[in-house]
Parts: sequence; structure tokens; C-alpha cells
Amino acid sequence: MSKHSKRDHATDQADSVILPRASRPHRWWGWLLVAVPSIGFGAVVAWAALSILTPPPDPLSATDHTFVAVSKGEVGARVALNTVAEWSPVPVGANLAAGVVTQVIVAAGDEVSQGALLYRVNQRPVVIAQGSVPMFRSIGRDAEGVDVAQLQEMLTAAGFYRGAVDGRARSGTVAAVNAWQKSLGVAPSGVVEAADVIFVPSLPTRVSLDEKVIARGLSVAGGEQVVRGLPASPEFTIPATDSQAAMMPTGTRVEITSPEGAVWEGFAVDQTRDNESATVTVHLAGAAGASICGDACAQVPVTGQAHLSSQVVTVEPVVGLVVPSAALVSGADGQISVIDESGERMPVTVVAAARGMSVIEGVADGTRVRVPANGTTP
Repeated sequence: MSKHSKRDHATDQADSVILPRASRPHRWWGWLLVAVPSIGFGAVVAWAALSILTPPPDPLSATDHTFVAVSKGEVGARVALNTVAEWSPVPVGANLAAGVVTQVIVAAGDEVSQGALLYRVNQRPVVIAQGSVPMFRSIGRDAEGVDVAQLQEMLTAAGFYRGAVDGRARSGTVAAVNAWQKSLGVAPSGVVEAADVIFVPSLPTRVSLDEKVIARGLSVAGGEQVVRGLPASPEFTIPATDSQAAMMPTGTRVEITSPEGAVWEGFAVDQTRDNESATVTVHLAGAAGASICGDACAQVPVTGQAHLSSQVVTVEPVVGLVVPSAALVSGADGQISVIDESGERMPVTVVAAARGMSVIEGVADGTRVRVPANGTTP
């Protein structure tokens, strides 16, 4: 074999060796493409197993906390709203006098009784008396009827008549009329004119006069409804939104500040809603249906509305051992507990809760309990 042939043969052998080595990098990358996803999948599986099988940390251990002492206190909740007090007068008597009103005697809201002077027309007095039948005629000697009996009752109450209330105007009744007229500064005639008396259903009562009709200097023709009777007390209501009304179910207590600074107590008894204005009116009454203002109702102006500041007690105050509500923890069995400084869970009973504080039973006064560091502290 020639030297050239040997050289070519050696070159061919060298080439046959180099070519397989050049293909090895492709095999290495192939193994890498298989191994990397396998390793990644294994890591995911391991993480999932650890996440599922490892119990969650105790939130109290994982969360920063502080300690507060259980202490005596009061828990309750109130909402400040205005109560509206308003009288609802009803017509009870008509004027029959004609002329000019020369004097007004009673003020709105005054309580009047038998024979009280209301006003004067042409300087002649007009008085009030009790009776179911309105004054409709003059009453003099020999007049008979229910209206006569009503007049006799008024004269008796005023101290001028001591005879029988029999509805017959005899000499005793006429003499009493004369004495009564003298006391009013009227020339005695023994005859009570129809315009002299206004009979109303019940006395004593609180009244108001129609100021648009009965006022000094105004003229009256007779027949005007001028005497309005007032109920025993004004109506008390709270105008509210739907959400506010929801906090005032029947029985909710309301503390109302009177015009003179006293505190009146009322209770929600009913609600009415005005769909057009989307407002709710909460109606109030006193305890057991009594008057809210009692014997002090005269403080409420008879005309217009009185707006009185009030406190709606949404949660009645409870006195006891108080902790922040954030200190309460619930177990799997639903038992409410607090945790003391040693980490021991102490079962408690929640008596009341409001505004982030709770009254509890089951621990001693002064016990220090855990509260999350971002929780409410007393």
C-alpha cells in the first residue's frame, strides 16, 4: 500500500471516530429535557403534600397580641335622634257672639274649668262650660231642657247655685244667673244669652283659641269654630330613615330631654312609612301607655312642633366584667373563651355586646387576657 493510501485510510478512521463524539451533546440535552420537568413536578407534589398535611398555625400564636385586664364596666349602645312633640287639638266649641273681639283672656294650652272666661266681644264676656249640647238659645225664667241643666251645673261649680240640677229655670236659677252676671261686670238680667256661654264636651281641659279668628281687634259674626280642645298629652314621634327605624323595634326605650332639661322616657309602639318621602315615623308612648310628659306637658308649646333631643337606647346598658370583643375566641364546639397569659383557654358566657366591648361571665375580675395587637383595647 502506498503512503498516500495509508494516510487516506488513517484519515477515514479518524473521521469515523470523531463523528460519534460530535453527536453526544444532543443526547445530553435530551436527558436534560426529560429530567427538568420531572424534578419540577416532584417539587410541586412535595409542596402540595406539605401544605395539606401540615396543620395551620394557631392564629393567636401567629398574630401579635397584647394583654388587657378584665375589669368592671358598662356596655350599651345609643343613637342620638330628635323627637318631635306636637299637640293635636280638635274643635270643641263655636263662637256665637257678633262684634269686635276686645280682649283675649286664655293663652294657648291653658287648662280651663267650669265658668272660665275665654274672651270678650264688645266687652261682653264669653265663658266656657261643660255640656254635651251646644248653646243654641237664650236661657231665662221657666226655660227647661238639657241645656238648662248644663247651665245649672256651671253655676253650681262657680258657687252661685245651690238648688237641684233638674233642667228647670225657676227663681233659684234666675237668682244665681243674676249673681253670676254681676261677678262678670255685666248688668244682671236673669237671662243668659246664647253668645255668653260655649259648652264643650269635657272639663277641665287644655284649650287653645283659633288665633286667626279670636284676636284683639278682629270682627266675628257668630258660628266660627274657635275653641279647640287638647288631649291629655302631645304626640311624640321620631322621624327616621329605614335603617334608623330598623334599630327601633317595638319596646325600644327613648330618653327625651324636655324643654326645661328634664328627662322623659318613651317607648316605641308603632311605625308608619311614607313611601313618597321614603321616611318612617316611629310613634312613642309612655310606660304602660301613660303620658310621656306626665304632669309637665305644659312645657311643650301648643302651636307648631317642638324638636327635642333624644337618646334611642338600641342596646340597654349592662354592668359587669368587660373585655374587648376581640379577646373572645370560638372553639370548634362553638364554646366562647378567652385566653389568659399562660395560654389557657377559659370558657366564658357573653352577657351583652356593643361597640366592640362585651360583658362576660366565667372569669375573675383582673384576669389578663389576650387581645390581638390591632384589636380594640379599653
